[in-house]
Amino acid sequence: MENEVTIRDHRDRRGPRKILRVLGGVAILTICVFRYGGFLLVSADPLPGHVDAAVVLQGSIAGENARVEGAMRLLEAGTASRIVLSVPRDSYWGEPSVPAAREYMQKKYGSSIDSRLEFCETGPDVNSTEDEAKAVSVCLRQHGWPTITVVTSNYHTRRAGLTWRRVMRTQDPSAQLWIHGVDDPEFEARGWWRKRIYAKTAFLESTKLFWTLLTSWW
Repeated sequence: MENEVTIRDHRDRRGPRKILRVLGGVAILTICVFRYGGFLLVSADPLPGHVDAAVVLQGSIAGENARVEGAMRLLEAGTASRIVLSVPRDSYWGEPSVPAAREYMQKKYGSSIDSRLEFCETGPDVNSTEDEAKAVSVCLRQHGWPTITVVTSNYHTRRAGLTWRRVMRTQDPSAQLWIHGVDDPEFEARGWWRKRIYAKTAFLESTKLFWTLLTSWW
């Protein structure tokens, strides 16, 4: 009888301990997500001394400006021979995008940029990183550029790296590819929860990265 009481008491005490351990695990996991979650999206490559082209991926207005600035720094440093802008064939108003983009680049960086500026157009059916990679890789292969740096926002680097390397293995396996990330005003890896736009970017990119990882295993 005494043994049964002892066992019962032990079980009664073990229940709250389990709950505390679970709550403690949840708390630690939550802290880790808030502290390190943003950094899981970031995975850029150390760049070589020189590449043939720095390819700027499409993004939001703020993100696109940051990416172009990052590519320009590579151009000015001599790391890239030219900048390649990925642009939709037509603007929202049905007008060709390349003339407007070229004029913008000349006004902002001077007319001399034109000799080191190229464009790769994408069609209206391109609405994902994979679609863009497939469309732009065809353009890159036609120009015969064997070394390429993909310039994108820092939060997009891990997913872009996974997607672009998978696409290039089939489209142009001889090409060498590096992913270069730039700071984006719509995201901050440290403290991503502090602003709504940071949290929105982190959430959307995390779900897209999860889907990319999931589909790459199938």
